[in-house]
Amino acid sequence: MGPPRAGIRLSGTNLVRAADHNQRITLHAIRVNGSLTRVELAKITGLTTPTIANISRRLLADGMIEEAGQRRGGRGQPPTDLTINADACFCLGVNIDRDHITVVVVDFLGKTRARATKEIAFALPDDVRAFYQHCAPLLLQEAGVKADQLLGVGVAAPDDLGLVDLPGRPADYAQWHGLDVTSLFKAPYDLPTFTENDAAAAATGEVQLGHGQRYSSFFYILISWALGGGLVIDGAYRRGAQGRSGELGFMMGETPGGGREQIQTFVSLSGLSEALKAEGLTLTECMSAEGPIHPAVATWLDAAAERLIDPLTAVNCLINPAAVLIGGRLPVAAVDRLANRLNALLRERATSAPVIAPVRCAALAEDAPAVGAAILPLSHFLLPRGTALWAEPEAEAAADAA
Repeated sequence: MGPPRAGIRLSGTNLVRAADHNQRITLHAIRVNGSLTRVELAKITGLTTPTIANISRRLLADGMIEEAGQRRGGRGQPPTDLTINADACFCLGVNIDRDHITVVVVDFLGKTRARATKEIAFALPDDVRAFYQHCAPLLLQEAGVKADQLLGVGVAAPDDLGLVDLPGRPADYAQWHGLDVTSLFKAPYDLPTFTENDAAAAATGEVQLGHGQRYSSFFYILISWALGGGLVIDGAYRRGAQGRSGELGFMMGETPGGGREQIQTFVSLSGLSEALKAEGLTLTECMSAEGPIHPAVATWLDAAAERLIDPLTAVNCLINPAAVLIGGRLPVAAVDRLANRLNALLRERATSAPVIAPVRCAALAEDAPAVGAAILPLSHFLLPRGTALWAEPEAEAAADAA
């Protein structure tokens, strides 16, 4: 949840920053395509063949990529395919929500090698610290990963975790307000720790590993204990002037009784829990990942779609995304039902919108915020960044002083 960029600042670059950027886009091109020859890399990245040769030599020496055999059938020397070495590095990803904690070990390709989750209502900081310190070594052992192979820890949690008043929030949950979340993850491994809003982390994961390879611009809806959103434009997450773009859950909507309330009061796992409680049911008994959707959940999904129509019409008019992707902790079948209902209602009612983007289930599974969090260290150290060629004030000041 880093600070937003204060304003547009144009700047030149230097050879070190350009070389780093070129290496990042080369790695990313191989990640996205699975395997590429050096000639194909040059065409995709726009870099010269000698530059690609130098970059690939460094990446091979560092163990970041590997040669996957030669292609046959052409004339002359057969080209060699280059692929990502999935075991080159690993990251830990943590998702803290108001009803659970999840920790995952993710490899360089973004595949989850091990995971642990704990269903706990409104876990306090000490609960999160204890669970992480207990399960992290066990997860590394399960994944066959050594501590020195870890690149960092990514943490995804909702903004205003201790402040937003959702059903069941205890008074001592305010401990989260103003807490330095990174302090919870100093042990058992002293690793660089990166924090991000859970919806932003999930959207970032979708950019790197999911439908972001098909849709360069999309709006992401995260249905967790609350309701979040994320905006991706031209392949980059856009956080807005104050870092709070995409806050779908705080928008006001009409209730069936004619009143008004925040959309996330109903469209969220906490809202679903309250609806089920009124029927004498619980989330646990109604939220099976397999089998048909429980009738009470189906009724809630249809009502949730009704609450989302006006906000999504506004999203289409204001942002013009290529798609609206829904992720979070609902079973895939439930998300598909919600998406199908939304598509039908948008076609029927959003007739004034010039373009309506399709609504789809996000590619990442229910661990999207945790996996997206694990991508944060990879993004910082190894993957392309939209600001890679911008001068950072601190770095420039240090360079000037030197």
